[in-house]
Formats: sequence, structure tokens, C-alpha cells
Amino acid sequence: MPNANNDSLDPQTTHATHALNQVQRRAVSELLRVSPVADDLARHFQEAGHTLALVGGSVRDALLGRLGNDLDFTTDARPADVLKIVRPWADSVWEVGIAFGTVGCRKGDFLIEVTTYRSEAYDRTSRKPEVSYGDSIEQDLVRRDFTVNAMAVALPEKEFIDPHGGLEDLSARVLRTPGTPEESFSDDPLRMMRAARFAAQLDFNVAPEVIDAMTTMADRIDIVSAERVRDELNKLVLADDPRKGLKLLVDTGLADRVIPELPALRLERDEHHRHKDVYEHSLTVLEQAMDLEGDGPDLVLRLAALLHDIGKPKTRRFEEDGRVSFHHHEVVGAKMTKTRMTQLKYPGEMIKDVSRLVELHLRFHGYGTGEWTDSAVRRYVRDAGPLLDRLHKLTRSDCTTRNKKKSTALSRAYDGLEERIARLQEQEELDSIRPDLDGNEIMGVLGVPPGPAVGRAYKHLLELRLENGPMGREAAAAALKEWWAAQQ
Repeated sequence: MPNANNDSLDPQTTHATHALNQVQRRAVSELLRVSPVADDLARHFQEAGHTLALVGGSVRDALLGRLGNDLDFTTDARPADVLKIVRPWADSVWEVGIAFGTVGCRKGDFLIEVTTYRSEAYDRTSRKPEVSYGDSIEQDLVRRDFTVNAMAVALPEKEFIDPHGGLEDLSARVLRTPGTPEESFSDDPLRMMRAARFAAQLDFNVAPEVIDAMTTMADRIDIVSAERVRDELNKLVLADDPRKGLKLLVDTGLADRVIPELPALRLERDEHHRHKDVYEHSLTVLEQAMDLEGDGPDLVLRLAALLHDIGKPKTRRFEEDGRVSFHHHEVVGAKMTKTRMTQLKYPGEMIKDVSRLVELHLRFHGYGTGEWTDSAVRRYVRDAGPLLDRLHKLTRSDCTTRNKKKSTALSRAYDGLEERIARLQEQEELDSIRPDLDGNEIMGVLGVPPGPAVGRAYKHLLELRLENGPMGREAAAAALKEWWAAQQ
């Protein structure tokens, strides 16, 4: 087993390279930063007769120079003993994961998880892992998902433990499994999606044998709960290079089981009916939307960009003149988005927002060269509501044409629309468009009690407000009386 017994964390492997030494130096710097809290915790475990080691993603991230304040530890202590050790030491403790051998706590600025050595495996019908505890760190590391996550640093002595060559794989930026990929993915099929996520997050390449196993075993993902699949998909979509991970899901067939609408975008081409590659277009739109995010990753915007054209396969028609049409694909796509996100157990508000953006993403293309009336602009803002800023970004991202003249024209047209929206917002407070009379005033003008008639009157006044802009109370009351008389 490659290990070292000094603070430099030198693994003393026969394959040491300059790259590995550089990796180790980064790790020293990172581990020195967290040493006070890590060593202090380790001493408490040592005094209680137990071992403790920094493990998994924490070691990987330390070696990459990106260790945060979330620290993962492993120990031979059973969960009940872990609780006895950390409760007097930590600022707060939680037991959410204790059924899986994990105790969480906070110490100062650090969020810490301590997990008992374990092994876990799925049977063919279970959606939850069966947890059994181990007695050695070697036994624990072999059950880890990838070699780069199967490294540990025993504390407080700082012994580097790397039985599966994770350091070299980290230097080569390659994802391999500690045992065979088939055994690893059989233990936890979600690891197949995790491979795609790490490829997207860390810009790693996945080893050929791992890709082969992902392809062969793709159907095993079906036993994993929708919530776990959703969470892994979110991490992938929010990564720095989601295209890399998404393409891996599609190429291995995992996307067919998880988000089949994505591979369905690979519409076939033929020599008579040429049209845009909708799959590649969608990935490009996602990347362009990312460029417009501003304040960090936006999951709603990214999902809307990825899914905005999923209605196209169902609505594709070959016209007599040789063109390809996708009439109403935005409406169909919004319904498909709602269905898929519901199946993946997304929160209701997020489903509503992403579906609405998909439904609205084509609305701008009716703007042309600025022919919209002020009424049409008000309706655009009203329909987008709080999603207006995201709709701006999605609409701009949806232009992937290589025709610079067309691209420039579209950009200028949208610039013009945004300028008109800004002017109207300044004049009319578009963000809070409502009729010039509220419900109580409507009842006073018409002399009617609360009921459906008030709702119909309110809707009529809202339409007048959208069409004409602010009317003022007197003009609105007169228009309301005229409308009411026509209803009698």
C-alpha cells in the first residue's frame, strides 16, 4: 500500500513524477489550513480508542488545491460511539444519515461528516443500499466509487493511504474504479451517473472499461430512487462543463433511462430534409445561457436551456416545399418538461418556472423588427412575470446560427425590445401590472357583492390596462360601467 508517515504526504511510490509532487505540495497547503480542527477531532477519537482519517472527496479536493470547509472523515467507531465523541466537541450535531453510518456536525466554519467504515450493496430489487460496517480502512476504501475518491489521510499522524493508485489517476485526470466497474456499479448504480458528473465537474476523462460497464449496465439505474437521480443530475447540470457529462449520459444509454427527451433530440438527417442538429443546438444553448448567468450557476435557467426544444421530435413535420416545421413545439415541450421533472421529483415551484420558460422561449420571435405595440410588450412582461430576466437570457442564448448577419439582427432586435420594456417599466411599473381599480372599488362602482362577477370585471379591466396602459380611476370606472351594461 502506498503510504507515507510524514507531514509532506510523500506517497513514496515507484511511479512518482513531477506532477505528483506538485499535487502533493498543494495537498500540504490545504491540509495545513484544516489541520487545527482535523487534528483536534482526531485526538478525541484517539483518546476514545478509535481511529480517524480524512477520506474521499476531501482528500481528492485537497490534492487538487480546492478543499473547502466541508470535511469527510471515516472511522472504525460505530455511529453510537461517534455521537459520544463529537457531541461534547462540536458546536452542533445532526443524525440525518445515521442509518447509513454517518454523523454530521459543525465546528466553527467547518461542516463535518464522520462515517463508520462500511460496505454497501444493492440487491436486484432494492432502491436502498444495505449497510454493513467494516473493521479496516482498506475494506472501506475498496467500496468507494472511484480511485480518486479512495484515498485517505490517517490523523493525526498524517499517513497517506492510497491502495488503488488514486494519486496517479488524479494526476492523469482519469476516472477508474477501485475494483471492477461491474462490481462497483452493481453495488450502487448511481455511480454511473456520478462518473458523468465528475467528468463535467472536474474535467476528468472516464476510463474505457468504465464507459463499457456504464453502457452494459445502464438499465441498473432504474432501481435508484428518483430523488437520488435528480440530485446527481442537478450536480452535473450545474458543473463547469455540463456538455461533457451530458454527452456521456447520452452515449452510454443512461440518458435513455433518466432523461430520454435529451437523446430523442438527435433527429435523423437525410439528403432531402436538412435541418439543425437539435441535440447539439440544445447543448450550445445551455453553454450560452451559462455565459449570461452573472451571479453563479442558475439551475432553473440551465434546465430551461437544456429542455427548451424537447417538443420538437413530437411536432416535426416535413412540408411539401422540403422545409421542416415544428409548429407549437414550445407548448408540447412545456408539457413534456412538466411531466419529466415531476417524475424526477423536482419541487413544484421549479417545475412551474422551467416549464413556463420553455413555453415562452419562442414568444420573442413574433417581435420581428419592432412591430409590437406597447400592448404586446406589456403582455410579454406580464406573461413572463418574475421570470423575465431569465427569459431574456434564454431567448438570447437560443440564437446559435453561424450566419453573423442574422445573429446580429436578432441581437439588435432583442436589444430594442429590452429598451422598450425598460421605458415602459419606468413609466408604468410593469412588474406589478394590475387594473386601475381593485376588487373593492369594482364592487362599489357596480354595486355588487363579492362573487364571480367581480372576477370577470377584474379580468376585463386588466385586459384594458394591458391594451391601453394606465387609464386612471375615472376612465376605468366609466369603461367598467359600459362593459357591465353590455353584460346585462
